Amino acid sequence: MLDQIHLLAAVTVLGVLEQAYFFLQVIYARRLFGISPPKISGPPEFERIFRAQVNSSEYFPIFLAILWQAGLFFHQGLAAALGLLYLYARYCYFMGYKASSSERLAPIYFSAGVLWILVAASALGVLHSLLSHYMGLNILHLLTA
Repeated sequence: MLDQIHLLAAVTVLGVLEQAYFFLQVIYARRLFGISPPKISGPPEFERIFRAQVNSSEYFPIFLAILWQAGLFFHQGLAAALGLLYLYARYCYFMGYKASSSERLAPIYFSAGVLWILVAASALGVLHSLLSHYMGLNILHLLTA
């Protein structure tokens, strides 16, 4: 079983490390700009870093859920590759947002596109599993016949 999920687990660990990096960037920005918790406002430079981290954190549970569903029900390799693309896009988003609010746009659109592909793979995989289990239909076999 572990050989069927090791790529997903590796991408998950990388995602957690990326989230930790984003958290640390907020801590460093708080120190740099003298903003003590629970304050969340300050210079635009701080607010962009804070917003980038919060936004990334908000999407992380969605990413994890569909990464694992797509990997378990569709294809582990494809899901892991898409997961790496998503994490890279999120990193570019964070760094772009840190520099300027306009620099976040291309990476956020790209990461959203990757999420939608993962959603589609997940939905197709789950649908195939349900039809196969409950109705005895093998969609892949029907499509290739």
